[in-house]
This record gives sequence, structure tokens and C-alpha cells, in this order.
Amino acid sequence: MIARSSRWVAALLATVLAAGCGTPDAGPQPWHDGRIFLATGNTTGVYYQLGGGYADVITRNLPGYEARAEPTGASVENINRLASGDMEIAFSLADTAADAVQGRGAFEGQRQPVRALARVYSNYTHVIVRADAEITKLSQLRGKRVSTGSPKSGTDIIAGRLLTAAGLDPDRDVRRATLSLPETVQRMRAGTLDAMFFSGGLPTPGIADLISSAPGTYALLPIADLMEPLTARHGSVYTTAELPKAVYKTKTSTPTVTVANVILVSADMPDQLAYDLTRLLFAYQADLVSVHPEGGNFARQSAAGTDPIPLHPGAARFYQGG
Repeated sequence: MIARSSRWVAALLATVLAAGCGTPDAGPQPWHDGRIFLATGNTTGVYYQLGGGYADVITRNLPGYEARAEPTGASVENINRLASGDMEIAFSLADTAADAVQGRGAFEGQRQPVRALARVYSNYTHVIVRADAEITKLSQLRGKRVSTGSPKSGTDIIAGRLLTAAGLDPDRDVRRATLSLPETVQRMRAGTLDAMFFSGGLPTPGIADLISSAPGTYALLPIADLMEPLTARHGSVYTTAELPKAVYKTKTSTPTVTVANVILVSADMPDQLAYDLTRLLFAYQADLVSVHPEGGNFARQSAAGTDPIPLHPGAARFYQGG
């Protein structure tokens, strides 16, 4: 990925030229010189699509700012880059974000200074197996070739937790590969993987392409029966839902595990900017829906429910009607 510093050359040059031409002082400069980078996820996932839509909304409707969506390895990488100042906005699964603010899991002993703008749509955990493998439950993945998603992504984390809940050691009992969604789909098609995990909105484009490319070749595995051991170990951050058969044109709906998504910013973002970014999510929600249906699956009342991830004060003011 291109180093962030190189992206600022044009902006810096413009600033220098403006100063040399005697441009009048226009008041306070926008935060981070008006450049907003959004950390999203794999290019064939919902984060990337919605992130691109949100970036367009910001660029068109927030004077002084230009936004751009960046493909990433998703949740853990996004939070690390947000905390380091490399990104201004990040999409994340709520379980990963909760670990970050509490200094647990991938962030053991290192609480991250991130705050939430909103709780948005929920991710559905997709566990896909080859139909001819006759795998009907997660414990039968023992010894199988399994992709658990991009390294340290939200998918990778929940995949490890689910395998553990099924009585498997994720690093010893399966032949684990940590691959991006495009790489995973490619290897599923090639027959070099037996199963895959992905946590995403509905429909996830990469998964829709995989299943539609060879009808009857792949099956979605029901995993809702693992909620009890999952909740006992990780709390109430997870819920269950039916993945409707209409989404991927499967024969039946699939009981699965879900987790909410959150949109995060750094704790030091100016309150007014956080307020405006939150406002734009709702003022231009129809624009997000036009990019992906999940853009419509959040509401003002539920969006403020980000606990244990603190709301940014600017976002809190928006929800309070300030």
C-alpha cells in the first residue's frame, strides 16, 4: 500500500503555492488538512462498498474535506491504523472494537484510543463448505483446509472463537490459512480449500459470486448451536439470526452467529467534525443504500448503542439532538 506521506505531497504543494501567492487567511485549517481516509476491508466485501459510498457523501457534503476509502485487512488492522493516525475513520466488528478499548484479545494490555460514531448494520458469519465433503457441523472441520479470513481481521478472530467453541484448536486441529476474501474465493473454486469463514453484510459480493458460479457445489454451515459456549467465554456481544435462503439462493435458510459493526474515529478528532460525520450518515443514508442495501440497516435510536465502545462526544451530541 502506498505510504500515507506520499499522499500528502499534492496537498502540501498546494498549501505552499497558496502561501506564496499571498492568499488571504481563510481561518482555521480543516483537521488533517481536510484529508479523510477510511479504513474498510477486502475489495469484494461490504465494508469497502459502503466505505466508498460514505467517502463520496463526505466529499460532496462536508466543505473543506475530501475523503477516500482504502482497502485493508479489516477490523484489527483498521483499528491499529486509526490509532496510529494513518486513518481518520475505520469500520470494525463490535467484538474486535470492544477488545481494543478494553485492551484484550489482539490488543492485550494495550487499550486503543478509539471512539464510535455509530453502530450500524450487523455482520452475518458465513461458514461455507464444499457440498460433497458431507460436513454438517463445525467440529467436522478437524484436519480440513480452512481459510479463516485476512490475518487478524474480525473474521479471523470470530473464526478462531467459533472453532474453539466447537472443541477444535484453530491452529492445530485444522489446516488454517489466513487469506483475504478474494484469495479465499479463488482457492475454494480451485478446490484447494475445504471450508471458509467470512463475517460480512448481506449479500457479500465475493460470496455471492462464489455460490452463483457453481450452484450446488457449496453449502452454508449452520453454527447458531455454538452460541452457548461462545457467549460463556466472550459475553453478549454475539447474537443469532437466520441467513435467509433468498440472499444466496440456497435451498434453506441458515441459522448463524451475528455481530454488529461500528464506525470508529480517534479520540482526538474535533467534536464538531465527529458531529458532522455522524450527521451525514443519516442525512444521506439513501445515498448509502444506493451503494449497498446494508446502508439502510441502521437507525438513529440503535446507532447510539455502541457500549462498551464509548461514543465520541461529537457523535453523542448529535444523538442527544444538540
